[in-house]
Amino acid sequence: MLQLDKKVVLNAYLQYKHMIEFLILISIIGVVSWYVAVRPSQKKGSAPEEIPNNISGILKNRVRFYARLSKTQQLEFEKRVSTLLSQISIKGIGVEVDDEDRVLVAAGAIIPVFGFPEWEYLNLNEVLLYPNAFNENFETNGDGRNILGMVGWGYMNGTMTLSKPSLHLGFSNQTDKLNVGIHEFVHLIDKLDGAVDGVPDYLMDKAFAMPWLEMMHKEMERMREDESDINPYGLTNQAEFYSVASEYFFERPALFKRKHPKLYEALSKMFKQDPAKK
Repeated sequence: MLQLDKKVVLNAYLQYKHMIEFLILISIIGVVSWYVAVRPSQKKGSAPEEIPNNISGILKNRVRFYARLSKTQQLEFEKRVSTLLSQISIKGIGVEVDDEDRVLVAAGAIIPVFGFPEWEYLNLNEVLLYPNAFNENFETNGDGRNILGMVGWGYMNGTMTLSKPSLHLGFSNQTDKLNVGIHEFVHLIDKLDGAVDGVPDYLMDKAFAMPWLEMMHKEMERMREDESDINPYGLTNQAEFYSVASEYFFERPALFKRKHPKLYEALSKMFKQDPAKK
């Protein structure tokens, strides 16, 4: 039988114990570093917004989606608006930013994910508001200024840019089926899986991807033949179709359900909401 020196065994044990403790410490540091890096409320360069005192009043006067909710749901919506405003920065570029601007930005963010109570926009640091439409170089003067909203890539990753007048118009016009705030936040949801392709993996089962693609392309063909009332901008690509259809779904749910029942059912399952019932 092999006999081991007790002192040797003890030293080996202590070395092993110290190694395990070191590895545990490294793991804890890694987890904490990841948490700090991805949690919106602690994102680098993001300063918490001053939370407006009149959130409920602004929502009641400006956001029809909120007005259709039950009292309990309204309180939840207000809470989530407040939470989002504590996690991101909203800045004006050549324009003042007031409480109404902040609440409308947050409303556009919460509406499409209201069916997901624990949702957080991990890919958003700040929202920039411009005085009008802008071009690809973010210029607000000159030609080619036809962009009303944009989700950033590259050095602009984590930043959303919106035209302030268009943001307000989306909540004021109750007949045009358009809302640039909702539109861009749907793009942001779509982007979470790494590809803005109209197939938001975070919202749907993989088995539903192919039926959804077929449904999109079938409706896009109807749009090409001028047989659909969905915004023709949706013909640009799948991602734009997904966003314009989502705008319509939330802005005019009863009309959308009546004219596009299959699409309505698909988006209702995707967003876990049935806004036509509210």
